Amino acid sequence: MDSLNFLRRAKRIVIKVGSATLVDPASGVLRREWLKGLAEDVADLKRNGADVLIASSGSIALGRNVLGIDASRLSLEQSQAAAAVGQIRLAKEYEEVLEPHGLIAGQVLLTLEDSENRRRYLNSRSTFAMLLAQNVVPVINENDTVATDEIRFGDNDRLAAQVAAMVGADVLINLSDIDGLYDRDPKSCEAASLIPEVKKITKKIEDMAGDTGSGLSKGGMKTKLLAAKTATVSGCAMAITLGSVLRPVEALKNGAKPTPIVSSFGPMISTG
Repeated sequence: MDSLNFLRRAKRIVIKVGSATLVDPASGVLRREWLKGLAEDVADLKRNGADVLIASSGSIALGRNVLGIDASRLSLEQSQAAAAVGQIRLAKEYEEVLEPHGLIAGQVLLTLEDSENRRRYLNSRSTFAMLLAQNVVPVINENDTVATDEIRFGDNDRLAAQVAAMVGADVLINLSDIDGLYDRDPKSCEAASLIPEVKKITKKIEDMAGDTGSGLSKGGMKTKLLAAKTATVSGCAMAITLGSVLRPVEALKNGAKPTPIVSSFGPMISTG
């Protein structure tokens, strides 16, 4: 796969950042140097003429650390309170790392209804269009302060895919805790093999995906494949790649081998 080629060709890119990538699971502290590196990646993509949107988890993880709430026992009300405290901090961090590159961060909080209700969907799409026209980098999260179980996306993999479909993105880069999709769980099986490309998400592919993920991350590989279905059917390709490295998008340009999941409308990401 020619990673540099697909990044050069993409005119609109959504980057999904998970809690386990952004926030240290043990301390609950934001990985600021990592976030600075992501900001450099975003600045590079912008200089190459691409619109960039970031679907970022992390507000609950940051907020519950401030409030001293045990991550393993979060009730819905505690999650909402943690999100209210953490969302301010998360937005401030993104603003501070993007500003040195001359980039403006814009916060967008969504609920599932914003993608399912036609009027709200169109309003959200118009908001994104105006932000991108003003050269803003939208930072999107679920509105966890008000979302209940009945109206939740449930994880930011799904949110990122819905946003990618809403804005007509070319590529969704899903920063994961492993460097792609494997035929078996690479954390427990040394013989696991990286799948170099997924042209169609079949039941066999879905069965390969185990429910991996940390205590801070709700989404395992199964949720990423479900997200890929949403993204690819709208014409957006998706790449699952290792997110924990400094400057993960730069790593793609330098030869990192993610698992590309091809759009139903043709291979935005080419192999070779």
